[in-house]
Amino acid sequence: MSEKETPAEASPKKTSKIRLILGLLLATAGGGGGFFAVYSGMILGAESAETQATEDKLELEMPDVAFIEVAPLTVSLIDGARERHLRFRAQLETPGQYQSDVEKLLPRIIDVLNSYLRAVELADLKKASALVRLRAQMLRRVQVVVGEGRVNDLLIMEFVLN
Repeated sequence: MSEKETPAEASPKKTSKIRLILGLLLATAGGGGGFFAVYSGMILGAESAETQATEDKLELEMPDVAFIEVAPLTVSLIDGARERHLRFRAQLETPGQYQSDVEKLLPRIIDVLNSYLRAVELADLKKASALVRLRAQMLRRVQVVVGEGRVNDLLIMEFVLN
């Protein structure tokens, strides 16, 4: 009898592949259903709709800003024995309510910009980061002249070194 039991124990039991196939089908159906629920907005959709409505509202509202042209400046710079010129033109971005106040102070703004540009070294103008640094310095000086919150930005329209 022990000989008969040996062949039966040697052959392994065959497992059913139906469980594996059924598990794969259920996982695929669950993944597809989850994707559809999120994509259609059934899950996490209310917050997305509110966010979209807020973004649409923000896109439609334009900020109340005005742009004030600063008269073009030509500044002479000395490069050794040679004289060079810097041609500079800018605009000031200001909230609409302060436009007339800033326009009244425009001569003082031009004076401050002219004085600053004359004091800048020619070697500093040739650096790659010069425009960013100069813009920040000039904006700060303009804000001191007109007061905080009256000028948002200084936009450089022309910056040519001859």
